[in-house]
Amino acid sequence: MHVRENSLTETSSPSELARHGGGDAQASPPPVRRRAKGLGWAGRLEVAILVGPALLVFLGFVIFPVAAAAYYGFFNWKGFGAPTDFVGFDNYLLILQDPSFHAALSHNAFIVVMSLVLQGPAALLLALLLNRRMRGQSIIRVLIFIPYVIAEVVVGVGWSLMLQQNGAANGFLENIGLAGLQQDWLANPDIAIWTLMVIITWKYFGFAVILFLAGLQGIPEELSEAAAIDGASFWQIQRTITLPLLGPTLRIWAFLSIIGSLQLFDLVYIIWGQYVATTAGTSTMATYMVSEGRNAGNYGYGNAVAVVIFVISLVVALLYQRFVLRRDTDGALTGDARK
Repeated sequence: MHVRENSLTETSSPSELARHGGGDAQASPPPVRRRAKGLGWAGRLEVAILVGPALLVFLGFVIFPVAAAAYYGFFNWKGFGAPTDFVGFDNYLLILQDPSFHAALSHNAFIVVMSLVLQGPAALLLALLLNRRMRGQSIIRVLIFIPYVIAEVVVGVGWSLMLQQNGAANGFLENIGLAGLQQDWLANPDIAIWTLMVIITWKYFGFAVILFLAGLQGIPEELSEAAAIDGASFWQIQRTITLPLLGPTLRIWAFLSIIGSLQLFDLVYIIWGQYVATTAGTSTMATYMVSEGRNAGNYGYGNAVAVVIFVISLVVALLYQRFVLRRDTDGALTGDARK
């Protein structure tokens, strides 16, 4: 027995000693991890074929128009011919000093805040209700979503006809004995912005409900059932389980609502037009761009306003991504991807 151990010790390799239980043998070093090779020509060609069309569309319909607008914004351009009247940053300085633009920007900020306050909680409560089994659930979902799929032109024309002084809204109030509540819903500066918020909420409320319902469908029912067995109430389950798991959906909806509110144009322009919107206090940055740019024949100034709107929207989007959506993107990445 001793002879066998000595022979193993003297003649065997370290790997053989480790295999036979040699106590003094050192373990073999771990295999060296080779660095992954880069993409070959075939891989690069595949990436170019897959990414190329989308990249060309992005460059042609996003980057190039923004660059062209920034270029024309440095000229006093009438919309035809080559721009020759170079004014530098005068257009941009005039935008930042114009009280009408300040008012339009404040209206956009008001719409952003009130859209989140009015639509978010109400849509969430209705989504929680519709997420439970009930009769007529599918019909209710369709009815709620219908306003969102109606074209903005149809919505604007319909509401403008109903809200005129001799329209259906005031007529209904008179018929039910509330003639004292009749208002000039579209021209009164004190209530026109609230009229706009009612229309926006009616139009986009269904989108928020359907989006929240889609998020609720991804939450396992076992979690709520287990919490209910432990004695948690309905509202405790929603506060501690449903809302945290629905957080990514809520944040995405808020982002879409913010960007849409900053770029609001069609409903305001259709209902109030280019002149009434300013006097009624419902103008937005987009309506200001059209009225002071295209309608005034100063396309260079209009392009400068478009660039300002783009910069404001981009800054808001980047800040939102940095401080709000980052928790979702970090949670979706692995440790290596974060580095």
